[in-house]
Amino acid sequence: MRSHVIVRGRVQGVGFRYNASVRARSLGVGGWVRNLSDGTVEAVFEGPADRVESLLDWCRRGPAGARVDAVETEREPPSGESEFRLR
Repeated sequence: MRSHVIVRGRVQGVGFRYNASVRARSLGVGGWVRNLSDGTVEAVFEGPADRVESLLDWCRRGPAGARVDAVETEREPPSGESEFRLR
């Protein structure tokens, strides 16, 4: 399963990308995460459906200090990503 995610709220400057990458790597999920200039965080998670869903659930809460207002997700065809990167 592959999911493209946009997270809105106070999600930059609170360790969102770092924590997302640690969680993704610990779950064996591939993809990437990055900050966008409009203050949102964008990510792609690819791996077993239950693990991707676990990351999506976490994105709805975020790390301590974050305030998540909305999470937009869109399924995409898997591309074979197995490593997780910070962008």
